[in-house]
Amino acid sequence: MKRNILGRYERDEAGNSIIDVAAARVEDLYNNFDKSAPYVRRDLDGDLAEYLVGCARELGAEPFIVRFTLAVAPEGRNLSRIRRSLKSYFLYQAEIEAGSLFQMARRSAILFAIGVAILSVLAWLDQLRGPDRSIVANVFGEGLMIVAWISLWEALATFLIEWFPHRRKVRLYRRLAHAELVFRAAADNEADK
Repeated sequence: MKRNILGRYERDEAGNSIIDVAAARVEDLYNNFDKSAPYVRRDLDGDLAEYLVGCARELGAEPFIVRFTLAVAPEGRNLSRIRRSLKSYFLYQAEIEAGSLFQMARRSAILFAIGVAILSVLAWLDQLRGPDRSIVANVFGEGLMIVAWISLWEALATFLIEWFPHRRKVRLYRRLAHAELVFRAAADNEADK
């Protein structure tokens, strides 16, 4: 299966997989909501960002480059703006994901602390009361015991289940932010065929 996916990507001389992006103009790489903003401050086109993330996810650990084919290859200032905007966009996405990861870890720690605190209080109260307790105290104690275990389970499950997908996204965005970018004109592409 993985071999079939990798077979869909062209490779450069160094053996890197090539993620191909074709657009008529540089402006097509960005959202149109604010035409007056400089390139580095504008968001990438949503479809483009989703495409790049999807391709990078498919490639996994395979080394890759991103090749842009435009009607006219960008030069000088436009070229550096595109490079900076792609890098800043994906670094920003990595920061957002890292923030989510931090919030998830914080929530897990709080739930864990609540669960341990409730279990500690219940153990202490059991020692104080001894074996003679009323039915109401037993029911209340068992209910709190369930709450404590649910809190501990939620902390552990959240951490174990959500940690790895968040970490994977952070690494993916950072790989895209630091990917090698190659630019060429559409006429060069036709000449290569």
